[in-house]
Amino acid sequence: MATIDLCMLNTTVDIATKVPEGYKLNWFESWWLSLFDGRNELLTFTLIAFTMHELVYFGRYLPFLLCDYIPTMRKYKIQDNKEVTSAMKLKCIKSLLFSHFVIEGPLMLAFLPVAKLAGIRTTEVPLPGWQEMAIQIAVFFVMEDFWHYWIHRLFHWGPLYRGVHKVHHEFSAPFGMAAEPIIFGQGTIGSPVLYCNFVGSVHSVTMFAWIALRLFQAIDAHSGYDFPWSLHNFMPFWAGADHHDYHHMAFVNNFSSSFRWWDTIFGTDSRYHAHKARQAKAA
Repeated sequence: MATIDLCMLNTTVDIATKVPEGYKLNWFESWWLSLFDGRNELLTFTLIAFTMHELVYFGRYLPFLLCDYIPTMRKYKIQDNKEVTSAMKLKCIKSLLFSHFVIEGPLMLAFLPVAKLAGIRTTEVPLPGWQEMAIQIAVFFVMEDFWHYWIHRLFHWGPLYRGVHKVHHEFSAPFGMAAEPIIFGQGTIGSPVLYCNFVGSVHSVTMFAWIALRLFQAIDAHSGYDFPWSLHNFMPFWAGADHHDYHHMAFVNNFSSSFRWWDTIFGTDSRYHAHKARQAKAA
């Protein structure tokens, strides 16, 4: 891997080699290739991945942050008896910035070499169509959810919880910025890699779209808000904030990330349903 990385640091992209003979680029493909033309592919990929991650992560959290300061939105707060203070948010953002710049940023340098070794298409055109991307991303959600359920249950085992996962449960009333437990990130990257090796071709554009949507999901699940337009109200098998908020409040049950079915199948949502029944009875 080290040899591959050193070679990549000394090469630039010639987009003429990326376009099949006679192929006519659309506007998005032209823009995509222009990002790499004459530049180092490894560093450009890393910069794209890092920039996308930061913009999506903090951009997705911004609407929920604004809701904290709008009194009429308080009724949608799931644990409205608990206050997320400015000090808590500041502590979280300091931890996030350290993680993003010191840990995750350098790790993103491995994105391109790992993608190439796994057979994932990187700068090549044509880019995948939206139908292909939609199907693959749907499969990635299912794959990641299965991984997340079991690894999450494992990390609630005593020694692993106390030594690793407890820090993520510092906030019993979660908020969107506190969504990112790095230990579970392997499922997000691993799902496209496994798919590419066992099912079919995957493009890095699809990976970027998938990672962005996965961040959207994670921040929503930790937002602490349940709105009438929240997705689980239209897709009952979707987990959402209502499902995951209970996990942070009670430290048990509801281990899935995106869907409810694994918790239902393995009976790890019984206390959650009892809690909802008590709430309905008291209403």
